[in-house]
Amino acid sequence: MLMIERVLGSRLEPAFHERIHRLEHSGGVDVVTVSTVDMPRRRLRLVSARGEDLAIALPRDQKLFDGAVLLLDEDRAIVVRAEVERWLSFQPRSIAEGVELGYHAGNLHWRVRFAGERLLVALEGPIEGYYARIDALPGVASIPRMVVTGEMAA
Repeated sequence: MLMIERVLGSRLEPAFHERIHRLEHSGGVDVVTVSTVDMPRRRLRLVSARGEDLAIALPRDQKLFDGAVLLLDEDRAIVVRAEVERWLSFQPRSIAEGVELGYHAGNLHWRVRFAGERLLVALEGPIEGYYARIDALPGVASIPRMVVTGEMAA
């Protein structure tokens, strides 16, 4: 297990960019994908794309972010990649549907965003659980919905 106790910086910083670029060409860059739910955490265990077991314990003044460099030496680098966030997008057909959907989303403590007249619910677990909750609510079960990724949810 590799212990990570600090973020070295961003892969975009001039001090790291050239070295990481060189390591990419030789296959020396490993990536650890972090979910949006885990990104704010300071202590967590993860496994990188190449199977490296990581124990991360960051000080209070640091946090993970997309492109964070966790390890950099002559032969390899480990860089954080933020998982693409998925959203369940609802398009209420009336104000009444929208109010009822908003009420239930709040009652269920779902993390939401608004995009025009759409309500977006962050998917932080299996989608089947979200569908089961919505389908059990007669007033909102028939509201049109679809899954979108972070870029499409804007």
